[in-house]
Amino acid sequence: MTEKQAAPIAPSDKYDLVIAGGGYVGLSLALAVRQACDLSILVIEPQPIARMRADERASAIASAATRMLGQLGVWGQIEPEAEPIRDMVVTDSKLQDLVRPALLTFEGATGDGEPFAYMVPNGAMVGALYDAAKEAGVTLIEQDSVSSFTEEISQTHVLMTSGQKVTTRLLIAADGVRSRLRDLAGISTVRFDYDQMGIVTTVEHERPHNGRAVEHFLPAGPFAILPLKGNRSSLVWNERTDDAKRMLAMDDFTFSLELERRFGKQLGTVSEKGPRKGFPLGMTLARSYVAPRFALIGDAAHGIHPIAGQGLNLGFKDVAALAEVLVEAVRLGQDIGALDVLERYQTWRRFDVVQMGMTCDLLNRLFSNKSDILRHVRDLGLGMVERLPGLKRYFIEEAAGNQGNRPRLLQGEAL
Repeated sequence: MTEKQAAPIAPSDKYDLVIAGGGYVGLSLALAVRQACDLSILVIEPQPIARMRADERASAIASAATRMLGQLGVWGQIEPEAEPIRDMVVTDSKLQDLVRPALLTFEGATGDGEPFAYMVPNGAMVGALYDAAKEAGVTLIEQDSVSSFTEEISQTHVLMTSGQKVTTRLLIAADGVRSRLRDLAGISTVRFDYDQMGIVTTVEHERPHNGRAVEHFLPAGPFAILPLKGNRSSLVWNERTDDAKRMLAMDDFTFSLELERRFGKQLGTVSEKGPRKGFPLGMTLARSYVAPRFALIGDAAHGIHPIAGQGLNLGFKDVAALAEVLVEAVRLGQDIGALDVLERYQTWRRFDVVQMGMTCDLLNRLFSNKSDILRHVRDLGLGMVERLPGLKRYFIEEAAGNQGNRPRLLQGEAL
């Protein structure tokens, strides 16, 4: 019997919370709320979980997010597969430059002595969250999705593509940056297209990386080398759209030559070991995160440039904030789908998201160009930061998620 057959639902079933999207954000929200209060929760995921467990890519997870995952009881299963980022080097050069001097270096430890971030295999993370959510009593449906929904005063009727129907007090859209549910809810977005694509792959190299992350700022965009377990690294490689499409279509030998030009020789011979994938880069910000009995989280609410590696971490911050708002509402006897309750979540998250989105937008525009004048200006700025330990420490704590009004889960505290 498959997982989908193991938890069938009848058309008359009712849930307190329905989450459309069973990725890291949707599953962690379901787990956090379910562990804190006895709500009936349904998660609907279009992909089979087996395919998600097999995802060979990796994501950068800030230390605040690892504290949340620890509080949810899953970090212990994930950590053996995770690689801590022990330090970081930033360079700024042209592709043909023979030397790429380190303009800015960061130690990887926060004020608490823990790594400011980890590289975590996507498959290990989603698998641990799925198993924990199922064990906690969350109903999980694979290979199905929300087709439409109708909001009423006290409930929302949800129709799935399979034809099944449920009602819920609150519908959460965690269905990605191209969220169909966001469109169905009539929530508009602000969007900028950068005419860039991100190329993601995994490489193997002769020498160990020792936990070092490197960000090469090149005229076409950042080329990030992020450490994985063993002598392997994850690459997030930005190029202009036409160039990226050409590189994605290259044969392995030609691609390896382009890779070597950007990667350099510091870790010896480099070879591609993972699938090569590309995705368009832009910024998408929802004008509202909530509507009556409806809320957006994760990429459905915001998609930003990966230049600072904060996309998934913003989603985990959404989870921590929304879970805290919902659990407090339950304990106060309030309606979790009421707009005044949901607006607390929106108020908590909106400024942080817009600030991070605009910061990444500015950094991308500042660094992804061929202007020698701008290059001298930004290199001067990087050099000034390098000589100011207090400012460097602030940036590390910000990247670790230790600044601002943090929800309890991000501090490692129970709801």
